[in-house]
Amino acid sequence: MGIGGALAEARSEAGLTVDQVSERTRIRATIIRAIERDDYDVCGGDFYARGHIRAIARVVGTDPVPLIEQYDSAHSPPPPPDGPSGHRAAGPWLHTLEREPERGSPEPSDGADSTARLAANGHGRSGWLPGGISAAEAFRPAMPLQLQGTRRLPVRRAALALVVLAVIAGVAYLLAAGGTAPSPARSRHHPQASSAHHSTAPRNSPTTAPSPAPTPLPVASAVAFGPAGPSQGDNPSLAPLAIDGSDSTAWQTDWYAAATLNGQQGTGLLLDMGTSVTLSSIQVLLGPAPGGTVQLRAGNTPALASMPVVAQASNPGGTLTLQPGTPVTARYVLLWFTALPPDNAGTYQAYVYNVSVSGTT
Repeated sequence: MGIGGALAEARSEAGLTVDQVSERTRIRATIIRAIERDDYDVCGGDFYARGHIRAIARVVGTDPVPLIEQYDSAHSPPPPPDGPSGHRAAGPWLHTLEREPERGSPEPSDGADSTARLAANGHGRSGWLPGGISAAEAFRPAMPLQLQGTRRLPVRRAALALVVLAVIAGVAYLLAAGGTAPSPARSRHHPQASSAHHSTAPRNSPTTAPSPAPTPLPVASAVAFGPAGPSQGDNPSLAPLAIDGSDSTAWQTDWYAAATLNGQQGTGLLLDMGTSVTLSSIQVLLGPAPGGTVQLRAGNTPALASMPVVAQASNPGGTLTLQPGTPVTARYVLLWFTALPPDNAGTYQAYVYNVSVSGTT
């Protein structure tokens, strides 16, 4: 029996539905159904697949260890052989040697683990390189950069000589020009002459009309938007709450196990202005927890490929203002999250409480 069949049978014996398992594990019901069909493409990688299998197994009351071993034997490539130094080469399989975190926890950082492993192997000491050579010795120049025994006195004499030559050259120039330097009064324009010069300009010169000042623009509608359009948007029924003018109601994305949306391209909120407008800025009230990345996209067709990025913000939180670098004329405006901030449950989710658009029609 496959992994998915074993989990489905254990869930049935425990008297649990897929939605009940989803509520207890905080794993989407669609992902649980896919795993029960032995479809792991929706998990976003082997790391998340193992975590989902372990979490589901614990809830339905079965041992996750043989299921994880069965998954590894079917999906994980064999580790490469030991290198000459006795250390295994780093690769994508390395995380299988480490203890996987509990469900809902973010993926551990490779940087800290790599540093600790280097220190344990004798290669992580600050200032030292393999072979016992210090970093200072490795980058020391072959020749000294500072000449020894250099005296400052000749330099000062040379500088003084240059100053004297410059003075002599200046005096010679003044003598050749007439013996006197031009006075400041001669080099200035006479006020009356300047006034007469300006009076000759035509009085009826053309002037450029000032551009209209940006004003708040009404938003016709707001819909949740996914990589394939509104059909894949998160929480579509909540989308109108982002433009209701209230700071107490919000549209929110689905929660994800990783900040990078488990490998999904992104998720967002599409604003329809009703007609083409010139965008000046967009102000967004986000959740209080900073994090993630949000893009401002705009275009005249409600398709991701037809709406280029015109502004972007990293690690946003609270009140955020997005402003295009150049004027942009478009009907559709898309707030597109490519990474999400953390929430209180150990997962990742974005909140949009209010959106206001400024520009000209």
